[in-house]
Amino acid sequence: MEKLRVGILSTGNIAATMAGTVAQMEEAEVYAVASRTREKAEAFAARFGAKKAYGSYAELAADDQVDLVYVATPISEHYENVKMLIDHGRNVLCEKAFAVNEAQAAEMTALARKKGVLLAEAIWVRYMPMWTTLKEVLDSGAIGKPMTLTGSLCYLIDQVPRLVLPELAGGALLDVGVYTLNFASLVFGDDIETITTAALMTDTGVDAQNSITFTYPGGRMAILNSSLQVLSDRKGIIYGTKGFVIVENINNFESITVYNENREITAVYTQPAQITGYEYEVRACAHAIREGLTQCPQMPHEETLRIMAQMDAVRAQWGLKYPME
Repeated sequence: MEKLRVGILSTGNIAATMAGTVAQMEEAEVYAVASRTREKAEAFAARFGAKKAYGSYAELAADDQVDLVYVATPISEHYENVKMLIDHGRNVLCEKAFAVNEAQAAEMTALARKKGVLLAEAIWVRYMPMWTTLKEVLDSGAIGKPMTLTGSLCYLIDQVPRLVLPELAGGALLDVGVYTLNFASLVFGDDIETITTAALMTDTGVDAQNSITFTYPGGRMAILNSSLQVLSDRKGIIYGTKGFVIVENINNFESITVYNENREITAVYTQPAQITGYEYEVRACAHAIREGLTQCPQMPHEETLRIMAQMDAVRAQWGLKYPME
């Protein structure tokens, strides 16, 4: 495998970001694109230099020359799209949220292992160098024992149709709140003792904004919020017994600033140069494919399932059930 031949499933904005990223990578290329119409696929292929343009997802699934398919369809479609691709022997990088619920995710990951193909969740922060840097800072004891964290990720995106439609598994939690849960998981793990949560719903019945509090063994606590209707500072703050850490942009860590007990800055770590940040997950998938793995170590299947289970538990408290469930 000289260059990783990437297929793009869907032609929306996030698909364009991935295609633009891959087009700038030396070790990968945009090989094919599929849309529900050939016209859209051909326009997308021309824009990003793809060799093949398909007017259906099934055509891309049947192309044995594709090394990795990036799935960028609405969350509601991931389950069927991914299963079809795996049945055709394709390696898959599926955008977050990985599925509608844990049950779908479990079936998808089990199928990948059965077929012996790679299936990875495109929760990009998990693959970035700054994710490792933050773990190293916390493990060093620079702020003592982390006891509390806050994470906020809110955007003005309630006018995006797919994010407010229950039939597309819309809502703040699955689209942006998933990042706050992953941030909490990095710091405290997934052994959650209690979940306290509240949400305000849109007229369509999905969460417009939400607040989630997790408690963990040892008196640790995470307070998380996400929204489709307001703009937040995107900060993640970790409070320890000897200081605290501020992460700028938990969606793509821009900097990590460490403070001591006197609230004095003791260290600052800044994001390395990147294309968009998507390149890290593509490289991780390329490495996993070369090694014959069915999952990426940066985001193993069991971790994807744990995060999905947390979102299921949160939605259950709100009474939010999607039509396909």
